[in-house]
Amino acid sequence: MIMLTKTSDERFLVNHLQIECIELIPETKIVMMNRDFYLVRESVQDIIAKIADYNAKVMDVHRQVTVNEEPKPASPGRGAATRPGFRR
Repeated sequence: MIMLTKTSDERFLVNHLQIECIELIPETKIVMMNRDFYLVRESVQDIIAKIADYNAKVMDVHRQVTVNEEPKPASPGRGAATRPGFRR
């Protein structure tokens, strides 16, 4: 989610995955998939930068979790060949 500012200076969070399009009228108009829209103070470039930053943070967290996880050793006697109903 990214934080944006309405034209009334009210700050709010929006799920960037639900944005359908951004229209450039004198203000920036964000149209959501459910056809609701928001007029915001941020420029299109600012919104795109916020989305890119958010996605980078999510990917970085995913990468850290993936890199830091230790592989669990397989317990003896629990291999595929010992499962009931398993055929080779």
